[in-house]
Amino acid sequence: MKTAFLGINGSGKSTLLAAVSGRKVNLTGASQIEEVIAKVPDERLDWLYNLYKPKKNVPATIDCLDLPGLSFADDHSRAAARRLLGNVRTAELLVLVIRAFDNAGIKAEPLKELSELMTEILLADLELVETRIEKLEKQVNKPSKEQPKQKAELEIQLKLRQTIEAEKPLKTAIANDLELELIKPLGFLTLKPIVVVFNTAENNPAQNFDTAGIIDSTVPTISVCAEIEYEISQLDEESKKDFMKDLGLAESAASKFVRSCYSALGLINFFTVGDDETRAWPIKAGTIAHDAAGKVHSDIKRGFIRAETISFADLKQLGDEKAVKAAGKIRLEGKSYVVQDGDIICFRFNV
Repeated sequence: MKTAFLGINGSGKSTLLAAVSGRKVNLTGASQIEEVIAKVPDERLDWLYNLYKPKKNVPATIDCLDLPGLSFADDHSRAAARRLLGNVRTAELLVLVIRAFDNAGIKAEPLKELSELMTEILLADLELVETRIEKLEKQVNKPSKEQPKQKAELEIQLKLRQTIEAEKPLKTAIANDLELELIKPLGFLTLKPIVVVFNTAENNPAQNFDTAGIIDSTVPTISVCAEIEYEISQLDEESKKDFMKDLGLAESAASKFVRSCYSALGLINFFTVGDDETRAWPIKAGTIAHDAAGKVHSDIKRGFIRAETISFADLKQLGDEKAVKAAGKIRLEGKSYVVQDGDIICFRFNV
């Protein structure tokens, strides 16, 4: 899963990413796009590791792209921002980090900042649409095997331009999956899932914001103080628990962030266990066992026989596999079984 962190200069985006990933903060900010791997915290995986005591514990990870701070102060900075936005069209998720704290005498205007960022993302897509329309209008007049496909795409691109100019969501212009497949390779930013993170002041970390009229009500929004969360991320586990307790924090920014990302992308985790490792595997909700097997190894998918499955809740309640088996809670599932969040699966296969 690849996510792109976007924010206007001074949003605290790099501090938040350092808090989520556990790395040291880049005090100068990102001068170019940086790639950071963040581990996905999951208490269930830690419980499984303590039960099976394998050689290693392998969490799921998120591949985070940290963009330099954006500026839309003038035409030059706006053009530079558009170029940067063009480099994250392959990301699966956009994380918009919004400054919600006063800084160096500059008052926070989080809703205005969010609105400006959303507008610029929309305009970046409009620029892409205009370029694509111009190219297609030249191509459709030249007879070729691709001409019918080009005409169909041109019709869609013209609809997309009208939709953007009306400041409506692009998805409202797409009639079916076939149309979506035609434009998907272009990586429209406004078709991607979004998570909005309000970077709040230390004295009001849980501040809420009314984003109605700026973003869709289905977009996850979270409020965290990146400075506090960064301090927490640099502590050992015992000190971390004590510090969070003193601050009245029930969970870390990493947990909040990951849960929001999983929600936006429709992801769940299943687990594999053994003497060598316990591992979490992120998949789309609704994935069948046959495709989940392919996440582990292509040979397992090719030679799939069955999936021996235990729910995490049953294992935790009963204590170990022996008790789960005695209770008749181990299930033998076939290829079409829809994997559930927290399933512990042993794939049987024959190549």
